[in-house]
Amino acid sequence: MNFVNFVNNLWSILSMVAQVLSVVLLVSLFFKKIRDSIFVSFFASRSVLISFVVSGLAMAGSLTYSDVIGYAPCVLCWFQRILMYPQVVIMGVALYSRDVSVRIYGLILSSVGMVVALWHYLGQLGFGSLPCSAVGYSVSCADRFVMQYGYITLPLMAFSAFALMTLSLAVSLKKDKDINFSN
Repeated sequence: MNFVNFVNNLWSILSMVAQVLSVVLLVSLFFKKIRDSIFVSFFASRSVLISFVVSGLAMAGSLTYSDVIGYAPCVLCWFQRILMYPQVVIMGVALYSRDVSVRIYGLILSSVGMVVALWHYLGQLGFGSLPCSAVGYSVSCADRFVMQYGYITLPLMAFSAFALMTLSLAVSLKKDKDINFSN
């Protein structure tokens, strides 16, 4: 197996894990019994750490694809990077200072990142047009450098990371709200 195949498989498997965890967290937002489970409580109580790790892995993957493998990022990729990369620093500082108030900032950045990544992914699949190639200094946003397991592309990898971060932060904030209302 060559390096590119290894990287594609590694990040695709991590994306699938993020997708499964995201589904569980999404369901837990609507059902208090699931939200109170040990599994979901684990994610909620460590949402800043999870966001730090996920954003760090996403940044490492993004830089591996662009700087090691040589895939040029398109305009929408840059927007996703702008929304992902600062979260490594924000969540890292929050972990160091034990400041959970940053969850709302991470939630906003990740939610916007999810929308951009989903738009990018759907555009790559042919649902709508992507204006990126009209810019002139970027590769087309419709170019698919990766297609693993029949559905995983680079924008879907980003979407999976943003979704896991968004949902772990949202569940954490929702659990705080549950606690405040019950007191």
